[in-house]
Amino acid sequence: MREQEIKGYRDLMVWQRAMDLVVRSYEVTKGLPKSEQYGLISQIQRAAVSIPANIAEGKGRRHLGDYLRHLSIARGSLMELETHVLIAERLSYVTPQQADAVLKLTEEISRLLSSLQQALEKRR
Repeated sequence: MREQEIKGYRDLMVWQRAMDLVVRSYEVTKGLPKSEQYGLISQIQRAAVSIPANIAEGKGRRHLGDYLRHLSIARGSLMELETHVLIAERLSYVTPQQADAVLKLTEEISRLLSSLQQALEKRR
């Protein structure tokens, strides 16, 4: 999608894929033990939701620097989510296949975030 065609954050492929990641993350947490309700379940869901939320908030800011800062926060939440999923896998709360599905999405989103950040940096 060319820059001129992007009207809002919902048009961004990175936001769309991040929303897919939220759904996948919630599906994964359904299988975690109830004892993790205030631990890993909460952390996974919070980190996942933070990614598209920060992309959207950044897109809504008036200044390019603010946008880039929010994309950086989204990247941090993405790495946090990866870590929580790897912990859940190590604890045998999720299968390697479940973890892999999430990690493949995080890798794709990481690439998309990098591309968007680079394009915005060129405009600076």
